[in-house]
Amino acid sequence: MPRLTHALAFTSFCAATAAFAHNGVKDPDVMARMNAMSAIAKATGTLSDMARGKTPLHQAKARMARDTISLQAAKVPALFENQATDPKSEAAPAIWDDWTDFTAKADQMKKAALALDFTDRAALRVTIRDLGASCSACHKDYRIEK
Repeated sequence: MPRLTHALAFTSFCAATAAFAHNGVKDPDVMARMNAMSAIAKATGTLSDMARGKTPLHQAKARMARDTISLQAAKVPALFENQATDPKSEAAPAIWDDWTDFTAKADQMKKAALALDFTDRAALRVTIRDLGASCSACHKDYRIEK
């Protein structure tokens, strides 16, 4: 599967399942993490839809999505600093075992978001690949599939 298609499918899957994951979460720290990740997934979905031509490329909406991703990515280390747990949490214990790598991956997501080029659909298609790769890299190591 081409990298772009894989990244876009992954993003769509994350956005679709996010609403179900929040049901029954009792720990406020875990809920804050889930809300941040849901905001990232929604914003990435907006950009993915534009990249695929599913929706028109809209500069202001693309800029807002990019800003949402970069702002939430910057908050990730603080959101995960407390090792809070909840049965609904998808955070793997490896986060705190390899904190340096985890925070570096959050920083990479922020950098990938800031590097998005949405001057036209082709540029967005190219630059969104790095964003999708940053999400996938972190989820591969630090997310428990429920």
